[in-house]
Amino acid sequence: MRTIFSQGRMATLMLAAILPLASLAQTSKDSITLPEPYATPSVQVFVKAIGWKGEQKPIAPPGFEVTKFASGLENPRWIYVAPNGDIFVAEAGTKRKKKKQEDEKDAFFKSKAQNFGSANRITLFRDKDKNGTYESKYSYISGLNQPIGMLVLNNYFYVANTDELLRFDYKPKDTAIISEGKKLLDLPGGGYNNHWTRNIISNPEKTKIYISVGSGSNVAEYGMDNEVRRANILEINPDGSGEKVYASGLRNPVGMDWAPGTKTLWTAVNERDELGDDLVPDYATSVQEGGFYGWPYSYFGQHVDPRQKGKGEDLVKRAIVPDVPLGSHTASLGLAFYRGKAFPEKYRNGMFIGQHGSWNRSVLSGYKVMFVPFANGKPSGPPENFLTGFIADEEKKEVFGRPVCVAELPDGSILVTDDAAKTIWQVKAM
Repeated sequence: MRTIFSQGRMATLMLAAILPLASLAQTSKDSITLPEPYATPSVQVFVKAIGWKGEQKPIAPPGFEVTKFASGLENPRWIYVAPNGDIFVAEAGTKRKKKKQEDEKDAFFKSKAQNFGSANRITLFRDKDKNGTYESKYSYISGLNQPIGMLVLNNYFYVANTDELLRFDYKPKDTAIISEGKKLLDLPGGGYNNHWTRNIISNPEKTKIYISVGSGSNVAEYGMDNEVRRANILEINPDGSGEKVYASGLRNPVGMDWAPGTKTLWTAVNERDELGDDLVPDYATSVQEGGFYGWPYSYFGQHVDPRQKGKGEDLVKRAIVPDVPLGSHTASLGLAFYRGKAFPEKYRNGMFIGQHGSWNRSVLSGYKVMFVPFANGKPSGPPENFLTGFIADEEKKEVFGRPVCVAELPDGSILVTDDAAKTIWQVKAM
């Protein structure tokens, strides 16, 4: 067993009340015990999404109410809330490869998940009278290529397709994009499992755009020539110029947000597969400019991946230990800080994480929304469950749905996309 120690401490005795025993070793970077690689076999356990029936819905802590915000969508994957309160939803999914093209190492394409194909559109929800009820729905843009990231900046609407960054003219009152989009940047398309997603965010000064680009493989098994500009967060100017790698070694960063009251970018990262049930923990981390986070050579700091032994040794020496481990194979995708005041005090400035759920673990992990408390811009306690109840039958490997993105509305409630159930959930404080 390997143990990492750093200067801070976290009250690990609290953890038993909120997390299963198998996860206790993966809840604090300050004292984390990791098993050896291959301590358990690498397994494939795929779930069947059966949908929510009648009054079934996810479970929030006491004092919160969960309601259905929208249903009947096609893979509602990502949400962007515009400055005027409009809600944009990217409906996009993984495209199924033709059978003869399937790569047996790419286990996702052997799953029975129901979200193959991609709607390739962005849908707009609008609250016309600003009373908190989004009564209008519009098809805003269609004909895209696996869009995820969306951004309103300097009178433009940006869209990150899997293979390019587009910019459209934007008018807040419009209900559809009628202008021709301008390509600002080519991006490396596709990728292992769900690594086709390209999220975007601007800095608080609105002078830079950051793009998350996941790896093209599990652990560079096709060589690093296949990973150019991948497993990175890229930084560009709003016109697409000035590209540089802001941070690297991030296997599949997806959700991004700035910690309130700071100038620190945070991201949620999916770590590698096929090392066993409890390797490697997915994580949320602050992102240091120029920082290297290990992939593919090492994980969680200087733990060398046996499949890359002897490679990248200079990089391994400077690999940064991520801040918040979130459990192995959880597919932690969404990340959003809570800036509102509608939720109780403990949630203010804290971080929500949407976990899509495991396929490479004998016991299901993820399938929930986690919360990490923050104080003074840093984590102040261990991750805890916030929205649960997505697993319908553990034995049968059935789930009602799979959460992805978390977004805050102007009224202080939050939305959670459930792509497998074609639904968006709203959580309000009662």
